[in-house]
Amino acid sequence: MKQMKLAKLTKGILDFMFYSGIVVCLTLPLSLKFVGNYYKLFQEYYYELLVLFFVSGAFAVLIILELRRMFSTVLKEDCFVEDNVRALRRMGNYSFCITFISLLRLFVAVTPATLVIILVFVIAGLFSKVLANVFDQAITYKLENDLTI
Repeated sequence: MKQMKLAKLTKGILDFMFYSGIVVCLTLPLSLKFVGNYYKLFQEYYYELLVLFFVSGAFAVLIILELRRMFSTVLKEDCFVEDNVRALRRMGNYSFCITFISLLRLFVAVTPATLVIILVFVIAGLFSKVLANVFDQAITYKLENDLTI
């Protein structure tokens, strides 16, 4: 019972993050113009940063979308399904795409935050790929167990 409350709360947070992420991506042109008033780098590389941040943001929204789909299966209490394996694999791919885009950002400006983002998304990508394999194996065991009974 308590675990379901936590899952529902997490799903609510993911929903908020999903819609907020879309808003952030759509308002990037205005946001970067505003930040450019304070940091010359954002004025100088406005279009490059706009593209890099938008594409990174789009992949982040896609990761959250996959997590939302996975949490739907958790709420149905049927999380060991092939759709979750595919979702985890896609999340790994999206994480590696964000890593690659962040590596491109290093040509514009090397910042500690960019380096941290690269590390975080490499780890997230690897974790997602490994977890996809774990889920795939769990599904195999589940199917074998269902056939035994």
